[in-house]
Amino acid sequence: MASLFRVGVCRFVGKNGNNLLLKNDNPTTHLLRTITSKTMMKGDRPKKPEPYPYNTKKYGFLKSLIDRTTPRMDENSKLLVVEGPIAAGKSKFAQELAKEMGMLYLPEANLDMYYINDYGFDLRTLDNEMPEGCKSFDVMDFMRNPQNMLTARMQLEIYEIKFSQYIDALAHILSTGQGVVLDRCVLSDYVFTEAMYSSGYLSKRARRKYYEYRDNTVRELLRPHLVIYLDMPVKKVMENVQKRGISWEKNSPVITPKYLECMEKVYKQEYLKTISTHSELLVYDWSEQGEVEIIIEDIERIDFDNYDYQDPKMKDWDLAREEDWNVLRRLYADQKEKLMSLFNIPCYEVPELMIEAEDADRYYQVLQSAPGMKYDKGYNVDQGDQGVLLKSSNPPRNTLPLRERRQL
Repeated sequence: MASLFRVGVCRFVGKNGNNLLLKNDNPTTHLLRTITSKTMMKGDRPKKPEPYPYNTKKYGFLKSLIDRTTPRMDENSKLLVVEGPIAAGKSKFAQELAKEMGMLYLPEANLDMYYINDYGFDLRTLDNEMPEGCKSFDVMDFMRNPQNMLTARMQLEIYEIKFSQYIDALAHILSTGQGVVLDRCVLSDYVFTEAMYSSGYLSKRARRKYYEYRDNTVRELLRPHLVIYLDMPVKKVMENVQKRGISWEKNSPVITPKYLECMEKVYKQEYLKTISTHSELLVYDWSEQGEVEIIIEDIERIDFDNYDYQDPKMKDWDLAREEDWNVLRRLYADQKEKLMSLFNIPCYEVPELMIEAEDADRYYQVLQSAPGMKYDKGYNVDQGDQGVLLKSSNPPRNTLPLRERRQL
C-alpha cells in the first residue's frame, strides 16, 4: 500500500535542496518595532535596498556576504495574523488592514491553491479517471459530506498548504522587508481538527497523526508579531453563514452550534492563551463589524520593543547578529523544499490515509497526463513555455499562488 497523503506532499516538495550553513559574525542592525500606517509615514524615509526577488533568484552564501537582511527591514516588517470564527468578516478586514499598512495580504490557505496548477488547469476535473480513494476532496465536499473517509486527508492537506503559505510569508518579510497580513495561519489550524474530532468526523488515529505532523513542523516557524481575533457569538456566526448564502455552507450539516462552540472554546482557551505568551494579541467584538481605522490606531500604540531578554514576547524575532537573520532568510527563501520534506511521515496505522499501490500508480498516470503536469513548471512546451533548451535549472522555490477560495 502507499500513503495517499504522501502522494499529495510530493506536489509541494521540489527536487533540489540547499543545505549550506552560514557563518558570519557581523552584528545585526537594530530594528524599529512600532507598526505605522501609510497615513502616518510622513517626511523623508530612510533609503532601503530594493526588494530581493526571492522567487526567481537564490540567496546563497556568497550573496549573503554582500546582501544583508536587516537593511530592508523597518517598523512595518511584521507578521500579522487575523483569526476568528467562520463568516466573521476576516478576509475583508485583513485586506483593508494590509492596504492601510502597506503590507502584503495573503488570502486564507485553501485547496484551490493545491488543485489548480501553475497553468490554470483544475485537477479536480480528473476525478472521473481517478480511483475512488484518490479523488479530490475539498472543503465544499466536506461541508456536504463530513463523514467521508477522505476528510482526514483533506484536513492534513489544508494543514500542509497553510504551512507552505506561512513559509512564503516569512520568506517575503525577510527578503523584501514588506510586512505580511495572513487570513488565519498554520499555528491555529488545530482548532478545526479539534472541532472535527469532537463532531466525529475524524478518527482518534487520524487526530493523533495530525498532531504528529504538527509537532514535526511548527517548531521550524517564527511566530507572528501580532494576532488579531475578531470575536463573534455562535448565534451571530450562524446568522452570517445564512446571510452570505454560500450554497455548500448554508445547508451544511457541519455548521452546527456544537461544531462552532468547539472552535470557539479551542480558540479562546488554548490557541489565544498560548500564542499570547509570544505575540501581541488584540481581541475585538466583531458582531456588528467595526472600523479598521480604530484598530490601526490600537496597533500603532503597541510597543513591540517593550520587553527584555528574559521576556518570551517576540523571542523568535529577537536575533542578536546579522548572521542569524541571513540564516533564517536562506532557510525560508531557498530551502522551502527542505521544510516541506518534514511531512514525509509514514501513515501505515491510519487506514483512511492509505491507498493501494495499484491505485497510486493509476493516480500518477492520470496526473501526469493533465495539461502542465508532465514536466516541471517552465518546461511544458505544449502550455506555451519557451526557451526550454536554454534552461538549466528549476525555479529556486515553489511559492503558493495568491488565490482566494471559490465561493459558489
